[in-house]
Amino acid sequence: MNVLHPCCAGLDVHKKTVFACIRKVGPDGAVTSEVRKFGTTTAELLALADWLESQGVGPVAMESTGVYWKPVFNLLEGHFEVMLVNAQHIKRVPGRKTDVTDCQWIAQLLQYGLLSASFIPEPPIRELRDLTRQRTQLIRDKAAVANRIQKVLEDANIKLASVASDVLGVSGRSMIRAIIDGQEDPAKLADLARRQLRGKIPELTQALRGHVTEHHRFLLRALMDQLEALEGLIARYDAQIAAALEPMAGAAGLIQGVPGLGERATEVVVAELGVDMTPFPTPGHLSSWAGVCPGNDQSAGKRRSGKTTKGNQWLRTTLVQAAWAASRTKGTIFSACYQRWAKRMGRKKALVAVAHKILVVIWHLLKKGTAYREKAVPEPAI
Repeated sequence: MNVLHPCCAGLDVHKKTVFACIRKVGPDGAVTSEVRKFGTTTAELLALADWLESQGVGPVAMESTGVYWKPVFNLLEGHFEVMLVNAQHIKRVPGRKTDVTDCQWIAQLLQYGLLSASFIPEPPIRELRDLTRQRTQLIRDKAAVANRIQKVLEDANIKLASVASDVLGVSGRSMIRAIIDGQEDPAKLADLARRQLRGKIPELTQALRGHVTEHHRFLLRALMDQLEALEGLIARYDAQIAAALEPMAGAAGLIQGVPGLGERATEVVVAELGVDMTPFPTPGHLSSWAGVCPGNDQSAGKRRSGKTTKGNQWLRTTLVQAAWAASRTKGTIFSACYQRWAKRMGRKKALVAVAHKILVVIWHLLKKGTAYREKAVPEPAI
């Protein structure tokens, strides 16, 4: 095999240690290697960078091990061509596995050009990604707390959810707070209803007649406080994300025109993909990376499985949610495709197919810098 990098390095990164191997090709074609061990403190990582620079190292490769690769990548990024590699792509033959041999193996694969780098966006996109992912976790926590509140209400035989579509709406919160404060009269609780819900006061009166104890009030008070605290945090993240997204507002505006993509989904898409489609030569590359395209598993002329590949779970989840919304929009190509595909492959697979179609559209919009225009949907045959 031909040597592509005369001097390169492979790193085996762990929580407390980093094993680095430098491979050099001499004038006579002989390959030499040197391995050193470093810690993961900032001083140790700077010493690693100085050693690599003193040896004239060009590219550096490391495998993606949890979150431990991030500080190493951040410190080396501005000084070397750093390549982050999927750990599954550099597995060795079992046997004689040590940290030293791991870094030597990574350096050897890099030297012969046998590694493909994972997609790592620019620092502003990575920061935006941290914000959107943390906000998603907070939204999930909020949903879990809301479910716990409903569970406590059911335990107290308060059937508010049977009458009100949104238990934690303005009316529902007023009633829950009144229950926490000790109000037990169902008629007075029902009178706290607002707007359209006031037309259901007789039903509310019956639904709010329960058996509430001090134990229930304590749980409801704690859970409501937790819910409001999470809502405050989410609002802070929303403001920070909006500020971070401002330099990319033009590209975000192009994406938001796609049916099914609201403001929050657009923010997640930009945070996961960025706005430059250069790392993805074709829509197929992007779809494979996101995990919304069929897999290819064939043997002996038979296709054994078409299961979708593993990809970016944050982007995939958002795209499937957007596909669900787009499938219910009237007069769009996405709803037409969903109705046609659902009959042939089922609803779940049809949603993934629509998510794939949305991502292909996003790739073209960002690549060409054009706004979304709805394709004419043919009239169904009578």
